[in-house]
Amino acid sequence: QTSMKNMERELVCPVCKEMYKQPLALPCAHNVCHVCASEVLLQHGHLCCDPTSEPTSPAATPATRSPRLGRRAVPKPDRLDRLLKSGFGTYPGRKRGAVHPQTVSFPCPACQRDVDLGERGLGSLFRNLTLERVVERYRQTINISAAIMCQFCKPPQLEATKGCTECKSSFCNECFKLYHPWGTQKAQHEPTPPTLTFRPKGLMCPEHKEEVTHYCKTCQRLVCQLCRVRRTHTSHKITPVLSAYQALREKLTKSLAYILSSQDTVQTQIAELEETVKHTEV
Repeated sequence: QTSMKNMERELVCPVCKEMYKQPLALPCAHNVCHVCASEVLLQHGHLCCDPTSEPTSPAATPATRSPRLGRRAVPKPDRLDRLLKSGFGTYPGRKRGAVHPQTVSFPCPACQRDVDLGERGLGSLFRNLTLERVVERYRQTINISAAIMCQFCKPPQLEATKGCTECKSSFCNECFKLYHPWGTQKAQHEPTPPTLTFRPKGLMCPEHKEEVTHYCKTCQRLVCQLCRVRRTHTSHKITPVLSAYQALREKLTKSLAYILSSQDTVQTQIAELEETVKHTEV
């Protein structure tokens, strides 16, 4: 636990005191969040790009975005107006009365030194992707190791030991037995590991025990990722499960609509045939 706390301290931005979000590597070898760096420059009279915008980088994916970003104080528009009216330039490094672009000086909050960022300002800094991945993995580790409590215990709550996909809840041993009494339909629910996010149980491939993701039109069967790489399906027409589901559903809907529209006609014909049978018997 102590080592984890020490590691967390190394992953905290010196400005916002939260875990790094899109960290930028400063020339002095320290790091700072992209948003925090924009705010610091703004406070020192340098206008930057929108601090809430994502830097263009392959790593700027939803998986790397921090939920805490929304809680940070973003510079208010009125502050930008005041800075514009006070005569500061329209891009990083340009100040009032400057004929030539000036270099941007950034006060590093870690080493307390003024670091020269050049004329491009934050645009000259590289995003520290290695540190960003370490932060993301640390977050995942914390989420996995966090204890999940039973949702049905009376205080004090016990730690959950079982989950139920059908009930979408996590239980301790006693509560699981209590809410899944023997001899009822719920007794057939299969226990799963406890979790806070329950997703529907997907169809599994009977051959590879993997969740099916595609549908083979040629074989007319669901296939998993391992099935797809087999030679058996080399030249077959394979589509994603969702596309196949929508196509088949549309086809079935049309067939059902035709059957229902013809129902009265069929019933009339059946009645006429029954009358004919009775007449023949007489």
